[in-house]
Amino acid sequence: MDSSLRNFLRSVMTLFRKELLMILTDPRNRIILVVPLIVQTVIFGHVATYDLNNVEYALLDEDHSFSSRLLVRQFDGSPVFHRVLTLRNSSEIQDTLDSKKALMVLHIGPDFERRLATGQTAPVKVLADGRNSNTAGTAVGYATTLIARFNSEYRGGDASSLSVTTRAWFNPNLETRWGILSALSAVLAMVQTLLLAGQSVAREREQGTFDQLLVTPMGPTEIMIGKALPPILVGMFQSSLVVAVSMLIFKIPFVGSFGLLFASLLVFNIAVVGVGLCVSALSNNMQQAMLYTFTLVMPMILLGGFTTPISSMPEGFQYATLVNPLRYAVEFAQCIYLEGAGWEQVWPLLWPLLVIGVVTLTASSRLFRKTF
Repeated sequence: MDSSLRNFLRSVMTLFRKELLMILTDPRNRIILVVPLIVQTVIFGHVATYDLNNVEYALLDEDHSFSSRLLVRQFDGSPVFHRVLTLRNSSEIQDTLDSKKALMVLHIGPDFERRLATGQTAPVKVLADGRNSNTAGTAVGYATTLIARFNSEYRGGDASSLSVTTRAWFNPNLETRWGILSALSAVLAMVQTLLLAGQSVAREREQGTFDQLLVTPMGPTEIMIGKALPPILVGMFQSSLVVAVSMLIFKIPFVGSFGLLFASLLVFNIAVVGVGLCVSALSNNMQQAMLYTFTLVMPMILLGGFTTPISSMPEGFQYATLVNPLRYAVEFAQCIYLEGAGWEQVWPLLWPLLVIGVVTLTASSRLFRKTF
């Protein structure tokens, strides 16, 4: 091996060891790197879900017939709906929804069975509390499904000559936690990686050790590489932890390639570290670095497709997501984890990350050279 290359690698590994020891020697840092990540993953898995599993509804049955009881049985027998009130007349509906005694009211009219028997349309009213539009929409959708099932069973399955069967691929039960937890392997790792990279150079300035780096034989490129490696390693470790929790605790099946997933996460972490080092090079102290980092984190998450589909964003913001590393990471994490995507499907998401990484690392290196 050429002596110059050997010296380069020795310098990088020396700085890498020093940075890693600064992160791991403090017991509080070791706890921060592991415990909050597990706690957040468990909380997201249990709480951050758009599934509606307990719809409290009130019943107003003005027909009291055999047919109306069959329809009500569809709701009472469902694991989603739970009857909390039985109303006597329609004047009680408004108070029930206004006072939040129930999320939804099922209103069956007085001539329900007669209309069905004569082949007429028998309207059923489903009134929902629209103050939370997403929850109300989901509840009404569930109710519509049960009413359609009753209609088909009442007419002996001959309500229509054409039937539609819906099947969801990659998430057959449509559990939202599957998509959330698979994406968390990138989201949570990004926050810690960005924070560590953002503080690396700023910490040297604040502690007064920055001048010592300037008098070492190491050049700017060696220093930047040495400071980039520990945050990348921490990010990969945290991604692995999230994947392990998702598989072992929440039993979300992993159908892709672990090698492809972690290779993709490595590219993502490199891009994130480049952004963090740019922040660190522009910061004079750790307080500024933390402020800049937290200013970036929320927009990156919001524009990353984690909480809101990118296709539903305004067109201008959709273009803004193209420079956001998290946008690509959320997509490839879900594709590999849930869909078993291969190299052909993932490559279009990786080359933009490589471009972002090259641009940000080059920019951080040039910003760092200005301090010499």
